[in-house]
Amino acid sequence: MQDVARAARVSQTAVSFVLNARADANIPQETRARIWAAVARLGYRPNAMARALRQGNSSLLGFVTDEIATTPFAGMIVRGAQDVAWQHRHILALVNTDHQSDLEQEAIGTLLQHQVGAIVLVAMAHKEVVVPPLLDGFPVVLVNAYSRDERVSAVLPDEVRGGHDAVAHLIAFGHRRIGVIDNLATSVAAPLRLQGHRQAMQEAGLEADPAWVVHVDGWQEAGFDGAMQLLHRPQRPTALFCLNDRAAMGAYAAAQSLGLRVPEDLSIIGFDNQEMISAHLRPMLTTMQLPHYEMGRWGVQALLSGKPLPGGRTLLPCPLVARHSVARPAD
Repeated sequence: MQDVARAARVSQTAVSFVLNARADANIPQETRARIWAAVARLGYRPNAMARALRQGNSSLLGFVTDEIATTPFAGMIVRGAQDVAWQHRHILALVNTDHQSDLEQEAIGTLLQHQVGAIVLVAMAHKEVVVPPLLDGFPVVLVNAYSRDERVSAVLPDEVRGGHDAVAHLIAFGHRRIGVIDNLATSVAAPLRLQGHRQAMQEAGLEADPAWVVHVDGWQEAGFDGAMQLLHRPQRPTALFCLNDRAAMGAYAAAQSLGLRVPEDLSIIGFDNQEMISAHLRPMLTTMQLPHYEMGRWGVQALLSGKPLPGGRTLLPCPLVARHSVARPAD
């Protein structure tokens, strides 16, 4: 602790207050961040952390999210994780960091101080993360995220296969002119789903023409704009693959504004199965299910199975949820 205090240029008392999460300690956030940076840099572990690692008998699991506690999908990941944790008589301690790295450091330090046996790091959206140095050598699993360090265990949706299966479903109904609406901008998921689209087209002997893929920024309004671009072509598509359900919602509105019926005149398939949208559009939207519940289960099961963590990325399938927005093309 003395080394941490010296590196952070603070007193040992301040270090103790931060590491022990003293609520009554009036320590500025900048000072707290400096202390946690010193802890990470020095690889410091309070005795309680070391004891938990040695004994391996904590019934508490840390569950640290960047924003997922406020998203529509949050409940499914938490529920999947909690179901497995409870089967093993473990309890989740959930912290939402709201994308603040200093808060993440402090939250992780506090969880370790409370002797959690392992930590699940969860991302709202499929992305790359850097595992905090404070967790070097500690049992960690990433959910809906991955690290460049292939030693770190991660569970992710199989976005490529999901994109492939969405387009293959349209092809199986006889569609050949398939437009794609990509409204996910710089996301990790978008190029993977588009890769799946190209694979499905190539397998069917169809050209995956980049001109039939529109890139628009936004949510429902982007889906509307992207669909209007595609549907005003001289030879319009008979089906649209939307990279998420919110874009599909906009595509429905575009079709309606042009007097086109779904699915009689235009088939639409989405991605995510955001049920507040997909199950309430009329007709109900056929879409690909992101495996949030299964990822939550997998993450905790990997930590509590008693087996070595597998390392690297494990991909879980995105099942098709067939509803009523896909039919055979009219022409």
